[in-house]
Amino acid sequence: MDKQIQDSKNKDMREKKQADGAEEQAGDHKAKRRLVKNIPLLIAEICMLVAAVVILYVVVTATDEVERRPIDKGRIIINKEVKQTQKKKKEEQKVSKGYHNIALFGVDARDGQLGRGTRSDTIIIASINLDTQEIKLVSVFRDTYLNLSNDSYNKCNAAYAQGGPEQAISMLNMNLDLDITDYVTVGFGGLIDSIDALGGIEMEIQDAEISHLNNYQLTMAEELGVDYTPIEHSGKQLLNGMQATAYCRIRYTKGDDFRRAERQRDVLTAMVEKAKEASVSSLKEMVTAILPEVETSLGVNDIVSVLGTVAGYNVVASDGFPFEDGRVGATVGSKGSCVIPVDLTDNVTALHELLYPGTEYQPSQQVHSISLEIAALTMEYRE
Repeated sequence: MDKQIQDSKNKDMREKKQADGAEEQAGDHKAKRRLVKNIPLLIAEICMLVAAVVILYVVVTATDEVERRPIDKGRIIINKEVKQTQKKKKEEQKVSKGYHNIALFGVDARDGQLGRGTRSDTIIIASINLDTQEIKLVSVFRDTYLNLSNDSYNKCNAAYAQGGPEQAISMLNMNLDLDITDYVTVGFGGLIDSIDALGGIEMEIQDAEISHLNNYQLTMAEELGVDYTPIEHSGKQLLNGMQATAYCRIRYTKGDDFRRAERQRDVLTAMVEKAKEASVSSLKEMVTAILPEVETSLGVNDIVSVLGTVAGYNVVASDGFPFEDGRVGATVGSKGSCVIPVDLTDNVTALHELLYPGTEYQPSQQVHSISLEIAALTMEYRE
């Protein structure tokens, strides 16, 4: 099977060179590397695994390790106008396959519990154009002040803790005018083993980061009942799984949570580069470490189908919501430090322009109402 997949890859490469030319191909390769650096933690892990499609094909046969939890789609909230637009598009579609949006959640669950009761540290919308095989990724900042889908307002990551993936998906649909009905949740427990399976990664450590990195290592080591190796100096150095995971968690230096997200992207970029050089056995060990940390509404056939055509898919855009020019930070009473969309309707319009280019979008009445409520609830706290 390895030979067949390799032959297929070689054929794809020859066809691309003939169509685009070697120079353009090199430019595309550099562009893809820049895109990868902007992908948040969870997505970068998945993209790294997808790149190792041969290994995934071997391991996916053991998908009994992946906990499949179908959700009651009748409980998922989709705004009225979105449902009407969705129905109209299906009636108009003849050859077009359209878009498939999936919610991706990363949870800090070292005990393996991936459902209700755990806040989602990472929330990502993966919008897949099934016709062009283009993927767009939008991370929703976990501290974003939104309607939790039950007319209570808080940091959006509280939705997953309150009602698991069903409520978290409904929260995304209600606030962002989306039509998501599928999800994938990944725990971060497998990250340490993944990095160790790769033989560690090289990272540039700053003086201000050392004490925080070691403090996080100490906390994790106590929780896991293992030893750890302190970082003793700044500069570029090889980090093991514990060290790299602790580095991802630092949020107390300049830049706070936004800088932490950047660290996560840097770590996973280093993992992607290291995975390209890794042996088959190392990649298999890495994948095996992550599989038990996955829960999804997708079936085995869905997963295998995606893997079978993954070589044709490309990540073409990634960004964060609310967008940089449409958000402010503020401490909102007992809710604490939040990321506030200055105007939710403007942010939602920009989101739809990103995901579905070429269309003029008007947010639903539900989004307008939520936008006004967010403004009323947060105005006194804004600087």
